[in-house]
Amino acid sequence: MPTAGDLLAQKKSGGVITVAPDATVKDAARLMHDHRIGSLVVADGESLRGIFTERDVLWRVVAQGKDAASTTVGEVMTADVIVVRPDREVDEIEAIMREHRIRHVPVAADHGLLGVLSIGDLNAFRADADHQKVEYLTEYIYGRS
Repeated sequence: MPTAGDLLAQKKSGGVITVAPDATVKDAARLMHDHRIGSLVVADGESLRGIFTERDVLWRVVAQGKDAASTTVGEVMTADVIVVRPDREVDEIEAIMREHRIRHVPVAADHGLLGVLSIGDLNAFRADADHQKVEYLTEYIYGRS
């Protein structure tokens, strides 16, 4: 079964995009927009402090009537971050995401943060695997090679 590390290796990503806890929500939202991503790892130097997601913007800023230009990421980020190791299997990661109702999970090893997997990454992996199975079965049934 493929692992978190396998999926990260397949991703076309320029690395992990981080934001400081004292950055404003407005600046963080712009950073997510510019990089077309749904989450940012909140880091203070080398230390993982939390994760800031689109949901945090919606639920903890907009819905609460806070000002995105003056609210800091540290005030509204998710501090209790679930992190997986690169050898964690995709099925396990999907179960973790379902159980905790999260859409993004950082992947880290002993030497540091390796990347972030999103529910979209897992869905794309599943769709590709399903497509390959369909092709294989079609070739098997119809004798194509």
